[in-house]
Amino acid sequence: MAPDIDKMLSYEIKKEIADRYFGFRKLIEEDIKEYDSLIVTTFRRLEQRIGFDLVRLYILLKNEQVIHDFFQITGLDERLFYDPYLAESPTIRKRVFTGIQPHGMTRKSRFKNMVVDTYNNLVRHIKEYKDNLKQLREEQETIAEEINLFYQKNDLSTIMGFLRGLGGTDSYKSGAMEGGLTPHTGKNLEKKMRVKAPPPVEKLLPVLPDVRPYKEIKHELDPVIDRAYRLQGEPEMRNFIF
Repeated sequence: MAPDIDKMLSYEIKKEIADRYFGFRKLIEEDIKEYDSLIVTTFRRLEQRIGFDLVRLYILLKNEQVIHDFFQITGLDERLFYDPYLAESPTIRKRVFTGIQPHGMTRKSRFKNMVVDTYNNLVRHIKEYKDNLKQLREEQETIAEEINLFYQKNDLSTIMGFLRGLGGTDSYKSGAMEGGLTPHTGKNLEKKMRVKAPPPVEKLLPVLPDVRPYKEIKHELDPVIDRAYRLQGEPEMRNFIF
């Protein structure tokens, strides 16, 4: 009976260790999956909100020197989503301006209002994006800390060595350990089983600079907008968009 009891105890200990390890692994993998999903969602918002705002500005400002001066004043130090083709494509223009109504008493005011409204939307969307990045950064750090704490309390090398010392080949094929640990343990298997934290958000998504609100740079920005209006041939926004 003693060998049977030893075998049963060995199995129960292995099962308890396996349940704890794989239970933790499942929870962490769910957290990582949620983190990955939020990364994708945030990138789509970057494209659909900030991307569209920037493309509208590229189309409205058009001239590369004007765009450069505009970006220098506002704090946008990189031309995301920029392509000279954007300013020339009627299809893209129609797509990004659909649903936007020009407003203003004069042709010039309608142009200026369109640029300012677009920029104000960009400022708001960048703030929302940066807030999302902060939340994602905290989520990634939490996951990494949970993994570190688990392995501090449950050293994988010790666990695997302990399991190997408890019994023979058959015990590795029992219960929750099925398909997890095998007799061919070692560094490669340990590395394969170890849960890794997801990459930091900065390695997955662009980090945007802080941009200055229009009211703080109005006197610097208005001459640039006026120059864009003249270089564009004083366009009528009602005809420009539709």
